[in-house]
Amino acid sequence: MTRNITTTDLEAFLDESLPVARMAAIEEALRRDKALGERLAHVIGRRDAGLHSLGAIWRRHRLSCPTREDLGRYLLDVLPPGAKDYITFHLETIGCRYCLANVEDLRALQEAADTEQVENRRRRYFQSSAGYLSGKK
Repeated sequence: MTRNITTTDLEAFLDESLPVARMAAIEEALRRDKALGERLAHVIGRRDAGLHSLGAIWRRHRLSCPTREDLGRYLLDVLPPGAKDYITFHLETIGCRYCLANVEDLRALQEAADTEQVENRRRRYFQSSAGYLSGKK
């Protein structure tokens, strides 16, 4: 298992940008393998010294993540096919935790807005028909 953990994995582990299952597997491996812990300490030391790879900067600033606006368009299914495919890949294959959290937040907002619209519509119907419900025959 520890041979499968790359420096890139350790950097992403520090940034908490791996899927939950991968984060847990690396944490478990770190508890068991002293050499892996030393590798992690080396990665932390490089970061503290200000040595950053282009890939690390790219990941840290999430340059490959779609915007929140694009994630909203994705939920509404109004993106061009290429953009939709990329976001699907980003969410389902890469498992970007930041974007998955954004999508869940946008879904919750959408559901709350839908619920509010239904309640507003019911209130308007009731108010517009209140005179008809007075019991007069």
